[in-house]
Amino acid sequence: MGIRKTLGCAFGLTALLASGAMAQDQSTNRVAAKTDWSVFVEDNPTECWGVSTPKETVNSRDGRVVAVNRGQTLLMVFYRPSAGAKGQVAFTGGYPFAPGSTVNMNISGDSFELFTEGEWAWPATTDDDAKIIAAMKRGADAVLSARSGRGTNTKDTFSLLGFTAAVEDAANRCGG
Repeated sequence: MGIRKTLGCAFGLTALLASGAMAQDQSTNRVAAKTDWSVFVEDNPTECWGVSTPKETVNSRDGRVVAVNRGQTLLMVFYRPSAGAKGQVAFTGGYPFAPGSTVNMNISGDSFELFTEGEWAWPATTDDDAKIIAAMKRGADAVLSARSGRGTNTKDTFSLLGFTAAVEDAANRCGG
């Protein structure tokens, strides 16, 4: 599919991901807990996702740790058969990312780049999604480093304990 930041695709993907996060906030349809990951399922349209919150967060500005207000911070893998989303990796940092910035995702020494738009970040291609998911299945944690529109550097560490079980459960529930 190439880079997903083309205007039409980015808008559609942003809407898709935003609906998943909104569903996460509002959903009572948690169908499974897999150590540090949860699985949610919604109907109409059918969508399933594995999601986790960070175990550790560090916010800094000018090399100093600072306190900042952030919204919900989530790392998720999303499935929505009707939109062709089969294993879409997404991250929301709980703030608008700096325009034109990227998020660095480090999984056990493997580094990946996520493109940003608003409060969302995702890999450039479906092949990148597959590589990231494979690395997450092998890894112990994922560290996402980003920069906010206000110049704050953030570093969020997510445990990957239960990731494989959660993502496979979500995929199976959505026929992916």
